[in-house]
Amino acid sequence: MAGGKLSARQKMINLMYLVFIAMLALNMSKEVLSAFGLMNEKLTESNEAATTRNQQFFAGLEQQAIDNELKYGPLKNQAAEINTLANNFNSYLEGLKGQMTATVDDPQDYEIMDKGDFLDNYFFKGDKLKPEGQEFLDQIAKFRDGVVAVLNTNPDMASIAKDVEKKFAVNPVTNRDGNKIAWLSYHYKGFPLVASLTKMTQLQADVKTTESEVLSSMLAGKLKVEASLTNFDAIVVPDKTAFFSGENFTGRIILGKKDNTLKADKVVVNGTELAAEAMKAGETFLEFPAGNVGEQDIKGQFIFKEGGEDVVIDFESTYAVVPKPNSATISADKMNVVYRGVTNPMTISFAGISDNNVSASAPGLSKGSGVGKYNMNPGTGREVSINVSGTLPDGTKVSDKATFRIKDIPKPTGTISGQDGIVKLPRNSVEIGTVGAMLDDFDFELPIQVTSFKFKVPGQPSVEVNGTKLNSQAKNALRKARRGDNVQIFDIKAQIRGNSSYKLKGVSAVIVEISN
Repeated sequence: MAGGKLSARQKMINLMYLVFIAMLALNMSKEVLSAFGLMNEKLTESNEAATTRNQQFFAGLEQQAIDNELKYGPLKNQAAEINTLANNFNSYLEGLKGQMTATVDDPQDYEIMDKGDFLDNYFFKGDKLKPEGQEFLDQIAKFRDGVVAVLNTNPDMASIAKDVEKKFAVNPVTNRDGNKIAWLSYHYKGFPLVASLTKMTQLQADVKTTESEVLSSMLAGKLKVEASLTNFDAIVVPDKTAFFSGENFTGRIILGKKDNTLKADKVVVNGTELAAEAMKAGETFLEFPAGNVGEQDIKGQFIFKEGGEDVVIDFESTYAVVPKPNSATISADKMNVVYRGVTNPMTISFAGISDNNVSASAPGLSKGSGVGKYNMNPGTGREVSINVSGTLPDGTKVSDKATFRIKDIPKPTGTISGQDGIVKLPRNSVEIGTVGAMLDDFDFELPIQVTSFKFKVPGQPSVEVNGTKLNSQAKNALRKARRGDNVQIFDIKAQIRGNSSYKLKGVSAVIVEISN
């Protein structure tokens, strides 16, 4: 095109053709790079889904091993080895991919990943492998040989072992010119970064696919439904845990490995053969008199035809018969009355009825924390009635009620320095003592706070004191008291701490004989 003598116009046309061809080549290169990038994204999404599936598979296998260690324990251990090999190799590849994408400004812009410098320098030094390149090959071999070693313990897995050896082989490759080239050079040397990145992701996909195939094949034999009916357990399932005297026992017998296509040929319960209509697909319905109060036994046989012979499955269970309730159990946990001004804990229940089927109502009554627990805060009046209703398992309604007397909190007793009534104290003990109030023989621990009192020394006017200790005026009066004088602490005002709205009865006075 450029040979011979050409006119300036022809030279310009030729140059334009060259530029045009170069532009086409450039565009095609960008399209190819983008195609690799899109493929890498699709493979990454597929790998994430495969990871989730494998994790769920392994979690299910672990649970089966917990349920049946003898049967699934060895399989779970082999699966754990495969899982560890796959996770370690995948982590190595993910770290290597991270180093590759760190060399570009935008890992999502595939059109700039046209160079192969990173892996060329990371894996190779001229025509020789660097330690990093050898490590890459070693990681492949470690995964491949580890998986094969696990598979070789099971003769049924020989074909999968061969497939793994082939898929992860790193033998020299013969190119189209007939020359043998080292595997790593053939696949990764001189390629654009995005192409090598996609190959790494594809290698991860092969790892996850291998793990999935290996694990599912290992479990295939274990997950087959065992056909023989001798492997089924017959289970008695009562409709409720206890039955009342006079009513019928109701329940079902089901197989431990329930199969809706199965139907018993004959069922014998406590020596009596059941009617044909009692036997349904996968279960048999029971109904017979519950019997007397107490624990009752139920025994029998499930009989199936298998291979022309009867297969007999024995079953045995027990159930309880309890008296039918006709009254509620209502009790105050602290006393046989309820007190105004305090929270009275109560237990309310119906014998034979669960707590969620019992309801109680009364003015001031509220549900507490725990089974059958309630709190009563009575208001005005002298009595309160608690109405209780319950629903039996068969839907029958029962009810009862109880009436409690309402009493006020008893009159508190005044104290000084913890002593009440008529006491004998030195003058200085009275001067520094604390005036208090307490409830004698009361079942509730109520914090009572004294707010004021009056103080009287013989021959001196009464002094009104706010708080719990003598003020200066009271102390001056006390200094004029003589030995043997009876000092009075009276008109003590007190309230329940945290419940000032309730008015306590008047607090009894304290008489102090001055001992010095």
